Formats: sequence, structure tokens, C-alpha cells
Amino acid sequence: MAKKKTPYMDDQSRTDVRDGMRIDWDVPIEMDDGIVLRCDVYRPIKSGKYGVIMTYGPYGKLLHFEDAYHDQYERMIEDFPEIAAGTSEKYQNWEVVDPERWVPDNYVIIRVDGRGTGRSPGVIDIWSLREAQDLALCIDWAGVQSWSNGKVGLNGISYYAENQWQAAALQPKHLAAICPWEGAADFYRDMAHHGGIMCNGFVKDWSEAQVYSVQHGKGSNGHRSRMNAEWVAGPPTMTEEELGANRNNFYEDCLARKLDTDEYWQSRMPDWNKVKVPMLSTANWGGQGLHPRGNFEGFVQSASKEKYLEVHGIEHWTHFYTDYGMDLQKRFFGYYLKGEKNGWNKRPKVQLQVRHPGEKFVERHESEWPLKRTQWTKFYIEPSDMSLSTTPQKKKGAATYGGFSDGLTFMTAPLEEDMEITGPIASKLFVSSATTDADMFLVVRVFGPDMKEVTFQGALDPHTPIAQGWLRASHRKLDAKKSLPYRPYHTHDEEQPLNPGKAYELDVEVWPTCIVVPKGHRLALSVRGRDYVYPGDSNVQLGEYANWTGCAIFRHDDPRDRPAEIFGGDVTLHTGPKEQAHVMLPIIPAKKPVRKAAKKK
Repeated sequence: MAKKKTPYMDDQSRTDVRDGMRIDWDVPIEMDDGIVLRCDVYRPIKSGKYGVIMTYGPYGKLLHFEDAYHDQYERMIEDFPEIAAGTSEKYQNWEVVDPERWVPDNYVIIRVDGRGTGRSPGVIDIWSLREAQDLALCIDWAGVQSWSNGKVGLNGISYYAENQWQAAALQPKHLAAICPWEGAADFYRDMAHHGGIMCNGFVKDWSEAQVYSVQHGKGSNGHRSRMNAEWVAGPPTMTEEELGANRNNFYEDCLARKLDTDEYWQSRMPDWNKVKVPMLSTANWGGQGLHPRGNFEGFVQSASKEKYLEVHGIEHWTHFYTDYGMDLQKRFFGYYLKGEKNGWNKRPKVQLQVRHPGEKFVERHESEWPLKRTQWTKFYIEPSDMSLSTTPQKKKGAATYGGFSDGLTFMTAPLEEDMEITGPIASKLFVSSATTDADMFLVVRVFGPDMKEVTFQGALDPHTPIAQGWLRASHRKLDAKKSLPYRPYHTHDEEQPLNPGKAYELDVEVWPTCIVVPKGHRLALSVRGRDYVYPGDSNVQLGEYANWTGCAIFRHDDPRDRPAEIFGGDVTLHTGPKEQAHVMLPIIPAKKPVRKAAKKK
């Protein structure tokens, strides 16, 4: 006898009661164009109305974390055993919350397979407006279910963070709070075209390895779920031709759209004036090449009156699950989804894990970003001795490097005292090229007294430099309204070729960072013609992501985007009284201790 259909369930759905939860598998949510997306709903066994935590994304709601990323999972659990405490780990899924750690606190957890992925049919169009509209519809669907208190929060890492900005701008009625955990916001600037340079390493490798591998229709050619024994990307099993017809080629789409004038990019950009929902934006200092810029920009530019920023270190996927990360998330959502009087509204707006060499972090609270007490300090490059100092150039100088080379490195003398650098960075260079264009790769670095480079565990790569920035010289045009002295903003709306041999003024955005540089160490600025490479074996052993050497997956080496005849020519840096080439660093003076007033006798 067929299961009776209800507005909530259908013939593909089923319910299990286990591990202290009521789990509804493959619940249908119909979109306004007729496509039916599938979600899993984890909820308390006891009837009631609960706050909802939702994610919508392409990684397969039924695919266990360990089955997708075994090495990352094992390393995370080994380093932080607290993550596995109090949970069976049966339902752990990549970059989303573990329901066994949330449902007991009276939350409903919903995982939606994005259009064309996992158990949801349709055509994959990564980060499209259509996906954002789907997510907004899912939010308002969840807000009126019998087990919902009408308040829906979005919470998740990376993809599950990035579409939060987009959905929030659409202002669905039941969206009450968002926690974009390490999530890019501007897909042109943050991801696909750094400074106008195509980031082919990420765009191609990521989409093929993580999205297309769980495309709806993989069926029996894909994973079988350890959660409920269903096909992760089924139930149908399609041919490769059918699968190819059901997805847009993200790599080719990005490569073909070199300017930010295209509707492809504009439709994916959130309208910050419409992002008004309470938010907790969390960034990773080591996420160069993908996430941190979006978290800082989202925090600063959004219209939300109740917004908070947190910044941490170590791997991209880890702190979301640690007790540290869980405490932040649960206090935030407890306040906004459940009305808990937990003091969240009285906390400082900014929480920083201030970074020190040796993977040491010291928590500090601030009131704003960037910090008001920042001493914006220009360090000038000097080609005659390859130095970097606060002394402006007095004489003309020049230095030349190959367009595809490791470029030039300018270095300070040993620091006479500890120096904290926390915030966004900007560089002004005067550049000529032997050809009609040049790609600038800027790296802020630290070297110890032994002249060995100090690197950090980045969001992905274990040998990440302090900060990086990029700019294609023909994309040098600035947006006068959006640019700030410490954060240039390029329009990327036209290409302005160079006249060979003529010097041009370039303002380069270097992504925000944080580091307390010890006394005796040196600061350095490298101006390169290619991606940063850590000088040595990275010793990365993360399954398919192995042998990274400093820039992880974020490579810029597609010959179609960087043809040698244009970008391989010599590049010259010019300095002098009228060409004060420099990098401006956000120096943070130590906070003065607060003296208590003496009591009157």
C-alpha cells in the first residue's frame, strides 16, 4: 500500500526516529518554477515549535564528511577530539552543523540539496540568482511548518556561507539571522578574478572535484550514503552526456567573463543596502584567495544594525566544529532564534584571535573594523639596496624582473620592538611593462632572525604567507566612490592596455591580515610575476589535495588568461620623489591600561 501523500511528505520521503531525533528524509520543497528540491529535516522527537538552522548547497546532504574528505576529517578529530564528544558522528556532513549537537538544544536542522545536486533535480548554475531565490523560498517554506517557530537562521561554511549574503539581500520573511562562516561575497573579486587575474586553480579544480562529483544523476556511479543507505546523488543514474547537459560549465563561464560588467557577475552580487538581518560574520586570517575578503566586506558594507565580526586561524573547516566555534554560534542563534537572554547583545562587535608566530592566538575584543587606533604606516621600497623602510625615496630608482618570475623582494632591517599588523593593506606602485599588460602578485612576508620565512597554517595550505594581493595592470581603474586609502576598489569594467615602456600608477588591494611580528624579525614585500611558492616541501597529505606549496588551490596560471606574449615580458618598478612606491601597513599600537580612579576618602 502506497504511503499517503501529505503537503509535507511524498512517496520519496520517509521518517526515522533514532539517535534522539526525528529525521525526515528527502522532504520535497517545490520552487516557483515547478522544480522540487529535496531536504532532510532533523528535529526533536517531542512536538513543539523550534528555531530552524538551514543550509542550501551542492555537496550532497547524504554524503558523510569522512566519505568525502577522509584525511581532513581524521586530522580534525585527532587534533580536536572535543568535536566527536557527545555525538555518534553518524550525520556529520561537510561544512554544515552536526544535528546531534543542535537538535538536543531544541533546534530543527534542515539540509537542502541545491538545484541539480545530490537528491535535487535541475541544472547546476553555481551561485546563480536562481539558487539564491531557491534558498529564499526554502527559508519561507521552513518558517510556516508545524514544527517551526517562524524564525530561520542560516549557518554554514564556505558555499553554505556565500549564498547567505545573496539570500539575505532578497529579504525572505522568515529569515531571522545569518552566520556566514568563512564565505566570499563578491564572486568576481573574492574568487574568480583576483585583481582581474583569473584564479583558474580554484574555479576548475573545486567545481570538478566537489560539485560535479555529487551531481544529481550520478546515482549508482556515485556514493551510497552511510546515513540511510540511499544513493547520495540519486535516485536516477544518468549518462555522462546527460549529466553534462544538466550543468553550466563554471570554469568556462568564469574564463569567458573577464569584466565585472557582465550580468553573470552582477546577478550574483548581493545588494548590501538590502542585507539588514542580524549577522555573525566569521573570517579566517589564512584564507587568502577565497574567503576572508568577503567576511570583512560583508561586515562593513551591509546595512545590518546588529552585526558582529569574528576572525580566527587554523584550517578552514575546523573551528566551525570546535567548542570555541560552537559556543559562538549557539549564543548568537540562541539570542536571535530562541529569544534567550544570554547577553549576546551586550558583547563587543568584533572578536579577534590575534596571531603570533608558532600558531599562537590571543583573543581580543574591539568595537569596530578597521580599528580606529590604526596607525596607517607607509613602508617605501628602495631598489638601490632592496630595502623596505619608512623613509621616502629621495632619488629616482628602478628595478626590473621577468613577467613570469619570482620578482623582487624588499626587506626591512630587524625590528627594534614587537609590531602588530592588523587590518587591510594597500600598496601603490609605479610600473612599466615591455608589453601591453602585466600581472602583479604582491606578498607581505615575515622573516626570522635566521632569515627563514615565517609562515602559517592557512585555511588550506600549511605554509601561507602573511598577506597577498593581486592586480592586472590593465584593470587599474579605481572606483572613486568605493575606494578607501587603505582599500583600493577597482571597477573591473574596462581594460586599459599599457603603452610599452611607459610607467603607470597602480593601487593594489592586499587582503586583510593579522600578525604580531616579534622584535628582531623582518618585514618584506615581494612583487612577483606569478603565484607565491613556499621554498620547500609543503608536506600536505590531504587526499586529492596534496603537494601544495604555499598558495594551495588558488593558482593563476591559465595560459588562455595569461598568454606569454603579453604577460611574460619584463616589468619595471619605478621609484623617486614623484613615484613614492610603498606598501601601507595597519600598525596597531598597544592598548593603554585603564587606570581606575582613586576612591575618595
